[in-house]
Amino acid sequence: MKTSGNLLIAVVLFLFCCDRKEKIGLTEDHFVVTDVNVLDISNGSFRKCHVIVYEDKFEEIKDIDKTYDWGDAVLINGNGGYMIPGLSEMHAHVPPLEWDDPLMKETLFLYLSNGVTNIRGMLGHPAHLRLREKVEAREVLSPRFYTSSPSLNGNTVRTPEEAEEKVRAYAEAGYDFLKLHPGIRRHVFDQIVETANEVGIPYAGHVSNLVRIRHALENRYQTIDHVDGFLEGLVPSEEEVNPIENGFFGYNFTDLAVPGNIQELVAMSKENRVWVVPTQALFDRWFSPTPAEDLAAENEMKYISPETRDNWINSKNTLTGSDEYDEKKWERFNQLRYKLIKALHENGQGLLLGSDAPQVFNVPGFSIHHELQGMLDAGLSPLEALQIGSLNPARFYEGNFGEIKEGLDADFILVKNDPLEDINNLREIAGVMARGNWLSEDFIREELEKIAVKYK
Repeated sequence: MKTSGNLLIAVVLFLFCCDRKEKIGLTEDHFVVTDVNVLDISNGSFRKCHVIVYEDKFEEIKDIDKTYDWGDAVLINGNGGYMIPGLSEMHAHVPPLEWDDPLMKETLFLYLSNGVTNIRGMLGHPAHLRLREKVEAREVLSPRFYTSSPSLNGNTVRTPEEAEEKVRAYAEAGYDFLKLHPGIRRHVFDQIVETANEVGIPYAGHVSNLVRIRHALENRYQTIDHVDGFLEGLVPSEEEVNPIENGFFGYNFTDLAVPGNIQELVAMSKENRVWVVPTQALFDRWFSPTPAEDLAAENEMKYISPETRDNWINSKNTLTGSDEYDEKKWERFNQLRYKLIKALHENGQGLLLGSDAPQVFNVPGFSIHHELQGMLDAGLSPLEALQIGSLNPARFYEGNFGEIKEGLDADFILVKNDPLEDINNLREIAGVMARGNWLSEDFIREELEKIAVKYK
C-alpha cells in the first residue's frame, strides 16, 4: 500500500510539472529550433539552447533550463546538434541568365544546400540586377546576392576614355562593384580608379600584370582575389622579371620569390584596407597534380552536366600537362601561397572565404568545403576558417548577418556533429536557414537528387 501511495504522488507531481510549461504563445510564422548547441563565432564557445526565429530574424535565444509551450510555432528538433552561422562565398559565379531560368535556380540551390547563405557574384551581367531585386524581395530561393559589373579587362577598356565611360555606366546601372580582369594597362587602370572614386563605386578582382601588386594596394582595391599579384611582388626588383611572363598567378616566378618580402605586402594590405579572397580551392584542384579523372569521379560531380565535366577535364589536363608544369615546383608554389594566406590573415586587413565556383572542379556550394580545408592547410584553425566565412564578410559589408544573435538575419547551418573538432562535419548538414527560409535535410536531399537525375 505504501508503494502504491508513492506511485500516486509521483504521477501527481509529473502531471503538475507538465502543466508548468512556460507558455510562449508563438504563431505559425515562428520557427523554434530546440535542443541545439549554438556557436558563438567570435570565440568558439557553444551554448545549449532553443532558438526562436520570426520572419527573417533571430528573435530570441533561450537557455535550456525549463520546458516551454511553443504555441503554434513550427518546431525543428535540433537533436543536440550544432548551429553555426551561414557562410559566405565571396568569389561566386552564377549564369548570365534571367532569374527564373532553371539553370539559375539550380545553381543558387547548390550554394544553399551547402550552407552558403551569401554570395558575391564576380562576373556581372545585366540580368543579375534583376536577380538581385528578386532575391531582396524574397521572390526566389537564393542566398543573399551581391553582383559585380561585367568584366573590365584589356579588351573591354583599351583606353582611358573607354574606362571612364564604362565605369560611369556601371555605377549608374547600380552594380555593387566593378570587376577587374587581367590585361588592363596601368594608365587605363588609373583612369578606372579616378572615375570609380568620383562616382563612389568600389573595384575588385585580378591585378593586371602591368599594374602590379604594390600599385594595386596603394590604390585601395576593395578585394584582391586569388591572392593575385602577391607572389610576383615577392620577387626582388633586381631580378628585372617581365611581369607578363608570370605564368599561372605567378607560378613561373616561384623560385625567384623571397618569402622575407611577405610582411611588406601584408602591411600594405592592412594600411590600405584591402581584403583578400584566397580561392585556394582553385590551386588545390585545377592547378594541382591530382589526376583530372580522380576529381571528375567525386560524388559532387553528379550535380554538374557531363559536358561541363568533360570541359573541366580537358582544361585541367591542358594546364598541368604543359612542359612548364612540374609537381615539385607546384608544391613550392603552393607553400608560398600558404605563407601569404596565413600572414594576410594574421597581420593584413583580413581574408574573406571564397572558392571561385563554378570554376574547374569547383561545384557551387560543395567547393566551399574544399576552400575551408585549404585554409586549414594554410595554418588557420577550424574556428578561424569559419570566421572568414561569416564574421569577416559581415564586417566587409557592414551587414546584419554573420552571427547567431537576437536581431540579426536568420542565416544558419544545422549540422549533426561539432565542426570545430573536424571541419568535415560541416558536410553532414541537417538543415539550412537563409533569411528565415527553412530548408530541411529531406528537402535538400530531394532537390539534389533531382539535379543528379537530370545529369545522369
